[in-house]
Amino acid sequence: MTGETLKPARMWPGDVLKVGGVGLRTRPLRAFLSALGIAIGIAAMVAVVGISSSSRAELDRTLDALGTNLLTVTPGETLAGGTATLPTTAEAMIGRIRPVDAVSAIGKVPETNIYRNDRIPEAENNGLAAYAVRTDLLTTVRAELHSGTWLNAATGGYPATVLGANAAQRLGIGHATPETRILVGDRWFTVIGILAPAPLAPELDTAALLGWSAAESELDFGGHPTTIYTRSSDTDVEQVAAVLAGTANPEAPGEVSVSRPSDALAAKQAAGRAFTGLLLGLGAVALLVGGVGVANTMVISVLERRPEIGLRRSLGATRPQIRTQFLAESLLLSTLGGLAGALLGSTATTAYALFQHWPTVIPPSALLLGIAATLTIGALAGLYPAIRASRLPPTEALATP
Repeated sequence: MTGETLKPARMWPGDVLKVGGVGLRTRPLRAFLSALGIAIGIAAMVAVVGISSSSRAELDRTLDALGTNLLTVTPGETLAGGTATLPTTAEAMIGRIRPVDAVSAIGKVPETNIYRNDRIPEAENNGLAAYAVRTDLLTTVRAELHSGTWLNAATGGYPATVLGANAAQRLGIGHATPETRILVGDRWFTVIGILAPAPLAPELDTAALLGWSAAESELDFGGHPTTIYTRSSDTDVEQVAAVLAGTANPEAPGEVSVSRPSDALAAKQAAGRAFTGLLLGLGAVALLVGGVGVANTMVISVLERRPEIGLRRSLGATRPQIRTQFLAESLLLSTLGGLAGALLGSTATTAYALFQHWPTVIPPSALLLGIAATLTIGALAGLYPAIRASRLPPTEALATP
């Protein structure tokens, strides 16, 4: 019919994918290198988020196992600026607090060096300390034995000791045997056990632990506790913490310090989150570099394919269709890189978590954010080359050699 306006053919989604993939198929090496830049950035982001999330999951699992209801009571400072002393009755008094479920104590034996044998110079004491301990200490702090046995009512009255994890390592003792002895002060003690690392009571790791009565009889221990551990239900922790100082030392509650060891682990977790933010920033920089690579690839593609653009325009392709073609190519390139990066990041996270014996946690938000970031970068990187391609006059493009 005369006078009817011709309309360009409509490009369906399948058509867009076909024309968008032309540049990737004809220049596979360049497309691979550009997608690799995107993949590295996404892999870095996913791995950082995944590994930090797995680390936090392991820390949370440790806290759940150990409990956050452990409170410690230690001597504070006197008004004169010296170190205060807890009364010998402090442990028993704290045990009378109704919400307290468990209480135990350790007392540092002053001026007592620990040696593997009597031929080691006195100055080489390895920085170890000797503590008198109650027999219920392990259940209160939820520490575990690495080897041997723990002190009981019988062995606690004799010169027997259990070494902390680091103390055993420094003394060169791998396993507790009846023939293994160490010199504590000027007395020989038989090593009957070795502890595993105690996260909530790190002072035990570098100590030789002695029975309370044995420390009093063998080393002139005065009986004053230096750390008292208490456990109560989670709902009562704050109330117990408020009365511990006054109960431990009614005459001078200001000279008593009360703390929750799990707070230190929580602070460590917060520091881990800050470090994660730093690593995410580095991943974002890598992602930006990948985006620049995609933009560079698309600009060069427009310059190299000017005859193709001119031919398509001459055959009836509109400017929006040309823009769509090059924008689709950029998005395809970025999507391939993003999917590859998400797979690489997930694989790295899983491998590292399995190596560390952590639970594997890969937040779905990290994967979705990574894919969204690739699409955004692909759109931004391909926008200018797509507009430039669409603005090329057909005659000028065809005249390009």
